[in-house]
Amino acid sequence: MKAEELRGKNIAELEKELLALRREQFNLRMQQGGGQSPRPDQFAKARKTIARIRTVMAEKQRADVK
Repeated sequence: MKAEELRGKNIAELEKELLALRREQFNLRMQQGGGQSPRPDQFAKARKTIARIRTVMAEKQRADVK
């Protein structure tokens, strides 16, 4: 998901998206620990998308404070 798409969402939607990605990241770790081999690129993709969401959330919170 691109940052432009994320900037169009409100804080509640971003939090919901963040929660879903954290669950996905957890499930990937559980699969790996259980002996299944999820695609390695999925770990990086989830981690980077989480970072994008957190960045956009921080931008929105700073804009609200001003």
